[in-house]
Amino acid sequence: MTDNTNVLLVTVDSETNPYEEGLEAIQQLTADESIDQPATVRFPNESQLTEVFNERTYTLLRVIRDEAPESIRETARLVGRDKKNVHQELTTLEALGVIRFEEAGRAKKPVFPYDELIVIPLARGSGDGAAAAP
Repeated sequence: MTDNTNVLLVTVDSETNPYEEGLEAIQQLTADESIDQPATVRFPNESQLTEVFNERTYTLLRVIRDEAPESIRETARLVGRDKKNVHQELTTLEALGVIRFEEAGRAKKPVFPYDELIVIPLARGSGDGAAAAP
């Protein structure tokens, strides 16, 4: 991973206070300091993480990254799944900041805006973590 890599970190961390992190980031920006941290999605426990990040999710992210489908409908076709279910999962991923939608005419094009996805399923101090990339 290089300094120029746009990374999304997904982890379990019930101890982090997002208010304190945000305040620290604002103070760094105010002091003209660089904030050299990856975008992060935190889950309070592994159960919630694995509800969102599972085999279906990774398949969707790989297809979005590799095939660049122009719509949710095309994404569903490429993964061989029902459009309604794919739409629901993509909406969840968008709400978490994992993907974003770009308007493509009347369609919503899913975009994975990161170079790398790192998932650390174990909470801090509970053993070895595992990394995965779409």
